Amino acid sequence: MTSPSAPPARELELVQSAVDLPLIQELLRLFGKAARAHQLYLPNNPVYKAAQEALRAGFLPIWEQTEELVLSFTESEVKYAGETVLEERSKGSDSLPWTFYKDGVRELRLLRGFDDEELGKLLDILQRVRKASPDEDDLLTLLWQGDFSFLRYRYVDVMVDANVPMAEGGEALAGLEELAEGGGPTGQRIDPASYTGGDEEEEETRAGVISMADFDSTLYFLDEKEIEYLQTEVKREYESDLRQSVVALLLDILEQQPDSEIRLEVAEILDNFMLHMLTGSQFHNVGYLLREAMVASRRAVELQQPVHERLTTLSSRLSAPDALSQMLQSLDESETLPSLAELEELFEQLRPAALSTVFEWLGRLQTPKLRPLLEQAASRLAGQNTAELVKLIGSDNRAVALEAIRRAGALKTPAAVAPLAHVLAGADAELRVSAVQALTEIGTPGAMQALERGLDDADRDVRVATARSIQGRSYRAALPRLEVAVKGRGVRDADLSEKMAIFEAYGAMCGDGGVETLDGMLNGKSLFGPRADAELRACAAMALGKVATPAAQAALQKAANEKDVVVRNAVSRALRGATA
Repeated sequence: MTSPSAPPARELELVQSAVDLPLIQELLRLFGKAARAHQLYLPNNPVYKAAQEALRAGFLPIWEQTEELVLSFTESEVKYAGETVLEERSKGSDSLPWTFYKDGVRELRLLRGFDDEELGKLLDILQRVRKASPDEDDLLTLLWQGDFSFLRYRYVDVMVDANVPMAEGGEALAGLEELAEGGGPTGQRIDPASYTGGDEEEEETRAGVISMADFDSTLYFLDEKEIEYLQTEVKREYESDLRQSVVALLLDILEQQPDSEIRLEVAEILDNFMLHMLTGSQFHNVGYLLREAMVASRRAVELQQPVHERLTTLSSRLSAPDALSQMLQSLDESETLPSLAELEELFEQLRPAALSTVFEWLGRLQTPKLRPLLEQAASRLAGQNTAELVKLIGSDNRAVALEAIRRAGALKTPAAVAPLAHVLAGADAELRVSAVQALTEIGTPGAMQALERGLDDADRDVRVATARSIQGRSYRAALPRLEVAVKGRGVRDADLSEKMAIFEAYGAMCGDGGVETLDGMLNGKSLFGPRADAELRACAAMALGKVATPAAQAALQKAANEKDVVVRNAVSRALRGATA
């Protein structure tokens, strides 16, 4: 009695090293997330790092049960030990089983240590394959170039397999059906010459299949110029972007079909198509879709209200904070930006709801080429939506509020005076300084009246900015406050730049009415001699130089021979300025 034949070595291996299927399913899920993060983010991004760490952690429970993990691929499935652990019916570049299967890879064998040493290399290869053009290296070539030590793969030669006659039942002939086992870091292709099928099978052709050899050297065979022309046209057709044609076709259907259900269906398709193009960074086409959708919503006859709302909200969806933030982050982290024309067309479609997000990202952008376009979009949105701009001045987001204040000043928006005055009463010193600058640029009587309060601010930078703004605007209504500041005790404890700002503003507007006060500070004597505060006397001299009247010059002449070098130099500069 003969003993039963031993199972094949590979089947025995799978039995001995079986791994719980849920662990492999979770590992493949983490692998998909890590591959997407690898494609979308830079290595220093927290999302990228978290996905990589989670994937490596997913290998640990598997290495506790086996020394190697063997996965096989079909068109739509990843299998382990004959069981399906991942199924993806689509055959796009994002499908993991299809990515391996289409280039001939039928099996991957991952050895212990792969996750520590070569995981990043495999993710790099998958990213290159998904973005590769037909002329670039395929997956097998890249795996061979990767020189892996902890990864083995088995594959079929796709070019040979495509030309193999099919046996009865549609199964490949045995001579080419077997997979090649990788020897070392690479796999081994099947040599077409190794196929040993019968001569009759090689010569036999299937019914209904046309061979180009049948037409060679016949009356109707194309000459070289005609072949070259056809190749050029085919290449041009494949390289042309048909997305805009698809959008135009859909909008034509919407305009010509009065049925509301058809129009709603078209609007839904356009919505999904926009998201698809955003994901593919087709920003020029997204801008085209949004612009033409608005035109169609106005041009279509008897357009139903739900359809009109669906079309007009496409731009609003793009302008929503989450969607716009994700898009800007993707652009900021991208190594290659779309053309300026594409980005301009996209940003022109943003709506008022985008203003807050645009302001926030202006302070976060790292890509210099992107900033001018976003600045342009911010200026356009702010200029067209004053109410939204004024509202953002009081935003809880500090970066948004700061940018809104600056834009309000640049646009000289009178409606912003009240919220800017409210900011001057707030606790954030930097925002108060920006509010002072904005009120100065607006320059209306109401803005200057609100600006006066900055002279009594607790922060030194706010007081200095206010004094200089009042001087620059020659706002004489603030003279009483300036006089109080000049005569008060607080200015004596201030630093030199604040003293100079207050005294020069006072001197620029007080006229002869302030000469007596300034003369007393410069030349007045106490019971025991001249005043000790040389800086204060020097500031009084500079203020008299701003007055520049004969009375002011006479007061300066009294101190022309002053012994204190600081005061003497200030008097000299003031006299030169007064006579200039």
